[in-house]
Amino acid sequence: MFSNNYGLGSLLKEGAKHFSGVDEAIIRNIEACKQMSQITRTSLGPNGMNKIVINHLDKLFVTSDAATIVKELEIVHPAAKMIVLAAKMQEQEVGDGTNLVIVLAGELLTQAESILRMGLHPSEVISGYEKASKKAIEILDDLVCYTLDDIRNKDKLAYSIRTVIAAKHFGYEDLLSGLIAEACLTVMPRNPKNFNVDNVRVAKILGSNLFETRVLRGLVVTRDAEGSIKHVKNAKVAVFGCPLDTASTETKGTVLLHNADELMNYSKGEENALEKVIKEVADAGVNVIVSGGSIGELALHYIEKYEMMAVKILSKFELRRLCRAIGATALVRVGAPTAEEVGSADEVTTEEIGSQKVTIFRRDTEDSKVATLVVRGSTQNLLDDVERAVDDAVNVVKSFAKDARFVPGAGATEIELAHRIQQFGAATPGLDQYAINKFAETLEIIPRTLAENAGLSATDTLSGLYAAHHKGEKNVGIDVEAGGVKDVAEAGVLDHLATKMWAIKLAADAALTVLRVDQIIMAKPAGGPAPKGPAGQDEYDD
Repeated sequence: MFSNNYGLGSLLKEGAKHFSGVDEAIIRNIEACKQMSQITRTSLGPNGMNKIVINHLDKLFVTSDAATIVKELEIVHPAAKMIVLAAKMQEQEVGDGTNLVIVLAGELLTQAESILRMGLHPSEVISGYEKASKKAIEILDDLVCYTLDDIRNKDKLAYSIRTVIAAKHFGYEDLLSGLIAEACLTVMPRNPKNFNVDNVRVAKILGSNLFETRVLRGLVVTRDAEGSIKHVKNAKVAVFGCPLDTASTETKGTVLLHNADELMNYSKGEENALEKVIKEVADAGVNVIVSGGSIGELALHYIEKYEMMAVKILSKFELRRLCRAIGATALVRVGAPTAEEVGSADEVTTEEIGSQKVTIFRRDTEDSKVATLVVRGSTQNLLDDVERAVDDAVNVVKSFAKDARFVPGAGATEIELAHRIQQFGAATPGLDQYAINKFAETLEIIPRTLAENAGLSATDTLSGLYAAHHKGEKNVGIDVEAGGVKDVAEAGVLDHLATKMWAIKLAADAALTVLRVDQIIMAKPAGGPAPKGPAGQDEYDD
């Protein structure tokens, strides 16, 4: 009970670890966060590099999407985890700019390290960073260069989401932004603030190329219809969340049959009961049956007899989306649906796209609840990456409904913020000004990284940007194609203001949380069996 240790060691169990002070706790945490931000930094911007990530289930990801990278890496360091949580929050809030959060937070901590080593107290760094982040968010409102005035205009909406696509798939932004804008406007409700991102679906089909991608009103299910009927017009659809098959008892039972007639009548009674149920469904005017479970051979026989189409959807989430798309109610019992429970579609048809059979529930009316992007591509990794880009763009469209203001992209906003925050720092008395100036230097990391990833000289590019911004040309950013600098607002390279604002806010909050930690106390890990070796053998096995 009473150990011979002194200090904190006497309070804790043997085997506990304890780190305190700037060198041991703060610098250690900063180092971990720096390492993590360097992983995603090279993936920033249109020329960002891809990462190959193999997760714990041996699944391969080839992507430059920071949200996917940090999610699949399963980071366990507590300080680095705070930045991952900030990136996840950015993903939930805006849907884009996760890499911006990670890079800014990592660089804020890197800059803080140098002034902490100079002798500044962490509280002075925290105070300076708080003032600078508030000032940066104030300045952002002055940098607005474009406002989306009509969210229902396809061309204007496509123009607004070009930059989001270009950051992931440079060169395909014009093609994809038009298709995504069309899909979003297909399902846009009367009040755009009620826009549901789940209503824009992606069906990935291998083969051909990205230029064969198209938008369909309605839902596309990537599997064939079950029976021989493959095409129904003016469909009335009944959706069952249960299997369509002969009833089976929950417990084992024994049936004693005395002669052949009893055997014939036993199976006939079952068949008649199933036929009666399916006839009732057909009499309700239904000509398409969708099942969330298996469809038995006997049930399929009677469905064909009454000239109905049968489709199987095993995902309960996909079943819910189908119900939303066609206005049906999923039934948990097999029986005749009421008129309110039956959904409708202009056409239910099975088509072959590439070598994949798909079933399309098409609804060409204006109030179509779901739109599907049928994405084509040569590899599964490319299709997955396009799906992530579509997901980002659709999430950003949702945030346009709340705030449709844009600031110049390509590093122009960050350089203007850095320039103005340096002036603000110079006018601030006290030791806070060191931290404010470091915050301004941090913002340079975005244009610097964009230039480095594009193979340009970062020093020349930054000096060109600063020269233009000192002259008052606040919309000048990096020209990643030709090299040098240009007016990016005229070129249509725009960043959503809310994305920038949340990124600065969340990155600053994450960095400040890490800087506020002055002690790390780790209890002794709980005992248990030793982990097995890579081949599933114990370490004692030969």
